[in-house]
Amino acid sequence: MEHTRILVTGAAGFIGSRVFQELSSRGYEVTGIDNINDYYDVRMKYGRLSESGVGMDAESYGKEVLSTIFPAARFIRMSIDDRAAMERLFETGRFDMVINLAAQAGVRYSITNPYAYLQSNLAGFLNILECCRNFAVKHLVYASSSSVYGLNESVPYNEKDQVDRPVSLYAATKKSNELMAHAYSKLYGIPVTGLRFFTVYGPWGRPDMSPMLFADAICHDRQIKIFNNGDMIRDFTYIDDIVEGTVMAMEHIPDANDDGVRYRIYNIGCSHPVRLMDFIGELETALGKKARKIFLPMQPGDVYRTFADTSRLETEIGYRPHVTLHEGISRFIGWYRSDLNPLSI
Repeated sequence: MEHTRILVTGAAGFIGSRVFQELSSRGYEVTGIDNINDYYDVRMKYGRLSESGVGMDAESYGKEVLSTIFPAARFIRMSIDDRAAMERLFETGRFDMVINLAAQAGVRYSITNPYAYLQSNLAGFLNILECCRNFAVKHLVYASSSSVYGLNESVPYNEKDQVDRPVSLYAATKKSNELMAHAYSKLYGIPVTGLRFFTVYGPWGRPDMSPMLFADAICHDRQIKIFNNGDMIRDFTYIDDIVEGTVMAMEHIPDANDDGVRYRIYNIGCSHPVRLMDFIGELETALGKKARKIFLPMQPGDVYRTFADTSRLETEIGYRPHVTLHEGISRFIGWYRSDLNPLSI
């Protein structure tokens, strides 16, 4: 562990910031990067960085900021689609492992802003792969998404299912990442692990996702928009379980598969899907307040349900999610109502 150098991209993001903190707390030498774009309120991103001991110096592009909490952690504001900067970073950082959690997120946003996804999720990811190739990285872990399952109707979703029918550009870019990573693993022998994240929630979550949107609306007596008339099912997974599984995956460098490629894809979720209306009910209970609901049709790019078969991750790595929906919502609302929430009004 000592002197193992790890790069975490997307380190001001929901999952990335927590992975950055967890690895730093375990004594790894961690470098976090993030472009801190304004896709959503940047106060949330700087708040997450503050939890990692990274102050407002992080506003300066390209400046290295040392953590005041973790002695072997640093943060640099930069973008993975900045090819020259990435090459310099890898040359000086000499990373042993890379966890790529940087991406332009959001299914609906990809419909109105498609070019943002090509730049970050494809050009940026290519820079990651090229740098891993040229600077002898021992293991690349990257974020894929449950959205790659698209029109697949077989549940629970299994890694062997066909994933060539995406219903959003975001999903298409994530599937493209899987193909690109496999090619680089085959061509250059890079050990690679892809993680298909299912709906993640918890403290410091994204403001554009339903838990935060719903909690905010309920608290302020605004209507919440419920798509597909409430008939939706999601494999909600608490952030702590996701972080633990991601770190376990990083520490488990894959051997060659039957094709001779050191490459793995895993579902990482809770494997206990919940009806959207039940999720809203848990929020109402935790907040002690009923939601004002408006029911709407299914939105373009959405899917009816997600349901992860996590048996491969459990068998090969030992992953076991522990946090129940009731406990997870309780923790989330506790944070939401606290002074830690930078968006609380």
